[in-house]
Amino acid sequence: EGGAKSASLSIMVGGPQAAFDRALPIFEKMGKNIVRIGEAGSGQVTKACNQIVVGMTIQGVAEALTLARKSGVDVARVREALMGGFAQSRILDVHGQRFLDGNFEPGFKIKLHRKDMNIALQTGKELSVPLPGSDLVATQMDALITRGDGELDHSALSLLLEHKHREFDF
Repeated sequence: EGGAKSASLSIMVGGPQAAFDRALPIFEKMGKNIVRIGEAGSGQVTKACNQIVVGMTIQGVAEALTLARKSGVDVARVREALMGGFAQSRILDVHGQRFLDGNFEPGFKIKLHRKDMNIALQTGKELSVPLPGSDLVATQMDALITRGDGELDHSALSLLLEHKHREFDF
C-alpha cells in the first residue's frame, strides 16, 4: 500500500515488448523499478518469487529478533549490529523496526501476502518444485488470519513467535 501511494512500486511485467513499451508511461507513474521479465505469465511468476523472498525474510527477521528478546539482550542493538553486516536488508530495516515498535499497522496486509503465497505454492506444485519454507510461512499466515489478524501488516508474523501469542504448533 505504501509503495502504491508513494509511486515507488517494483513492477514486474510479462507480455510482448510492444505492449510493455506502450504501458511504460503508466508504469512510471506507479513505480520506480520497472522490469519486463519476458512473455505473458513471467511477471506473475516473478511476483510469486518476490513474495517468497519477502515472506521468508520477514520470518527470519522475526525469529532472530524474538531470539534476541527472549535471550534478554537489547533487541535494538542486535538489529543495529545486523544492519551493519551481511544480514542487512530492507526488510530488517523496515520490518525490524516495526517489530521493535510493535507496530503492525498494514503496509501490506497478511491476507494479501497469503494470496500471493498461494500463487507461489500452486506454481511450485505444478512444476514439482518443493517449497517447504514457503509452506511454513503460508501456514503461519493462515494461523494469523484464522485468529482475525489478516488485516495486520505481514510483519505481524512475529506475533506467533512470542510466547504469549503462541496458540498454534508448527
